Amino acid sequence: MSKLKVLVVGASVAGPTAEYWLAKAGASVTVIERFPELRRGGQNIDIRTFGVTVMRRMPGMEAAVRAKTTQLEGLSFVRPDGRPYGIIRPTGNPDEQSLVSEYEIFRDDLTKILFDLTKDNENIKYVFGEQVASIQQHEKGEEDDVGSSGPVTVEFTNGLPTSQYDLVVACDGATSRTRAIGLGCGVRDHIHPTNCWGAQFSLQKDLLEGSYVGKAHSAPGGLFVAIGPDPWSDGGNRGTLMAINPRPDKRDKRDNDVTLQPFREAQKQGDDALKRYVARHFRGAAGWKTDEILQEMMRAPDFYASEVVQVKTATLSKGRFVMVGDAGYAPGFTGGGTTLAMTGAYVLAGEMCKHRGDLAAGLEGYEERMRPIITDLRKVPPLVPTAMAPQTAWGLWLRNHIFAFIAWSRLLEFAQKYFASAFASRDESALPDYEWVA
Repeated sequence: MSKLKVLVVGASVAGPTAEYWLAKAGASVTVIERFPELRRGGQNIDIRTFGVTVMRRMPGMEAAVRAKTTQLEGLSFVRPDGRPYGIIRPTGNPDEQSLVSEYEIFRDDLTKILFDLTKDNENIKYVFGEQVASIQQHEKGEEDDVGSSGPVTVEFTNGLPTSQYDLVVACDGATSRTRAIGLGCGVRDHIHPTNCWGAQFSLQKDLLEGSYVGKAHSAPGGLFVAIGPDPWSDGGNRGTLMAINPRPDKRDKRDNDVTLQPFREAQKQGDDALKRYVARHFRGAAGWKTDEILQEMMRAPDFYASEVVQVKTATLSKGRFVMVGDAGYAPGFTGGGTTLAMTGAYVLAGEMCKHRGDLAAGLEGYEERMRPIITDLRKVPPLVPTAMAPQTAWGLWLRNHIFAFIAWSRLLEFAQKYFASAFASRDESALPDYEWVA
């Protein structure tokens, strides 16, 4: 195909993966990131199913990921006094993963791996501290007929000269500002709340006392607290706090995510205000080591918190604008966000390469290939939110005793395969091995 000029917005997982494969498809790629450098922090994430396939098709990536995994040996669920009542361990087979992945890695480490794989490519240019101000599509025919339209004109907010691109790719997350500009909608349009938010951060203390088995604790009110190993820190751990709010009555016609408004207001005020909100929400309510974890959170330099949402759009592209990863199809509770981001980036570039010179056909192929995968990986395994953090003391007691029984009776292996089945297998034929230009 002729050398496409592509703008990729966002330098997290989806962005660098898209750049890598678009460059192999013969495109010239500019990636912009609104932060002045690669972001630190973020949760531990899993590479599963199609994500494993894509990773293995990127020379050197699987070895780099294995070298930076969290080294988590399992997750132990504990009572308020710290006594365990069940543990989940990885299967040891990355092609048949349990709820604990063999490829669990911190988001910032995976982003750095992808950045290192792409930063020296002469067809890829990174620009930090920049974001899109406007996108103007020059349509000559039907609105979405990219074959009859010219390149798009993009204006930037922080000094990058106005330029024309053949394609703009939004990879800037579930609350994508670029999606709002490209589709002509609001930032929160197409976002479907799950009534849940989470926070991740580093702990300077080693609350696991050298163990590589993480610990998790649930408390009434939908509170979930976990600490895991961080082998790349100076003797510390990583912490996770999740608040799962009860779903409103479906008959209630009000906004079904009103319970998230205090979190959103704190988020608008910055990390310090958000830390204080999280601390108020959990302090004294969750038990176990929660207050000690909160003390560590207040001084964490890499604190990150966000809602858990799904993004659903009627189409993945509009004219010469297209979305990849959470910007177009954040899956929510499934744990498949990283896999979808890597898969979407690969399929988009592959379809561009397959339909050389026909951008409209490439975008259509991307839509057709990705829709079944998105539908599959967006399915939330049964009872996952309820099982993670029951709302009542009775529900928590029941969950704990059921889990303790299946762990003691060795039914856990079967249960893991049932709940993790959406993440544990893949149809290789759904991901063609494209013939790349470069």
